[in-house]
Amino acid sequence: MTQPTKDALPITVRNVTKTYGPVHALDDVSIDVHSGEFLTLLGPSGSGKTTLLMVLAGFTRPDCGSLKFGDTEVIRPPPHLRDLGMTFQSYALFPHMTVAGNVGYPLRLRKRPKAEIADRVARALDTVQLGGFGDRRIDQLSGGQRQRVAVARAIVFEPRILLMDEPLSALDKKLRDQMQIELRHLHEQLGMTTVYVTHDQREALTMSDRIAVVNHGRIMQLATPRDLYERPANRFVADFIGESTFLDVTRQGDGLAWNGMPLNLGHPVPEAPGLQLMIRPERIVMRDAPGEGFNIFDATATDVVYQGDSYLLHARLKDGTQIALRGPMRGGDALPQAGQPVTLGLAPEDTVVIDASDV
Repeated sequence: MTQPTKDALPITVRNVTKTYGPVHALDDVSIDVHSGEFLTLLGPSGSGKTTLLMVLAGFTRPDCGSLKFGDTEVIRPPPHLRDLGMTFQSYALFPHMTVAGNVGYPLRLRKRPKAEIADRVARALDTVQLGGFGDRRIDQLSGGQRQRVAVARAIVFEPRILLMDEPLSALDKKLRDQMQIELRHLHEQLGMTTVYVTHDQREALTMSDRIAVVNHGRIMQLATPRDLYERPANRFVADFIGESTFLDVTRQGDGLAWNGMPLNLGHPVPEAPGLQLMIRPERIVMRDAPGEGFNIFDATATDVVYQGDSYLLHARLKDGTQIALRGPMRGGDALPQAGQPVTLGLAPEDTVVIDASDV
């Protein structure tokens, strides 16, 4: 089953709202998922990402709004009429069934012939690298194998849309990292439109074509992983994706300044009442002569952590702000000691000013 038998469908969400009493789980959400895209809904617990996935699946009925798969309005049809596959955080496998029994369950519900079920189950298990596991019991499988069975069950009837609700959260870190790559390769192989929910930022950055950051029931930003990390729309997104130090900046003539120091900017300044300079630890450098055009920050080292292939420097700027710097270790490199003055430099292209708001 290297290719789906039907074309993947785009998803169109318009003005979807869902309230629980005074709480807006979804607040006028609109989003487009492209055909064949891997889109991740990323946000903290209670942000609304799972509620949005449940609306797509048909398990939650919104108060208002429109939901289309392709050109078809699906806000009312139940889950089994939406032509989608789904995997759950708990896998939701049937312990009394074999692997083949679990994978073939959606086909039996659709009353497909036995020969077709056997063929499709075998192909689905081959796709998730579990060929020959059909007769095994669920309790004989590892966590990673159970996760693959859940995926095989979701794709066995070749749906146009695949929904995944934190399917890797129960796995240990090493296996989770491995399964991220496997799921990404599986998506490239099958080409289904996939909507994936997670609260793990690194997982989202690793797997996604685009990421929608969700908070308080609203889409904070929808962008590619690189754009999201390097050009966050506001303070919430910048703080949620990666590590950062934030410095308040002020307008100075046609430019911006921090603590009276004019900044050399490599990007447009957002139109916002409050602005902050976002400094990623890996983008700021420590050197005697940081380079022409660099923004220079004088600081005092407060702590240095040796991490084998890299080091983490904590320093205090002259206004008292604590800042972190992460750099590679090279043979013979001398690291500063606590209390020693250091010169930090930030290239104009890495000098990113963001909207300071959290919304």
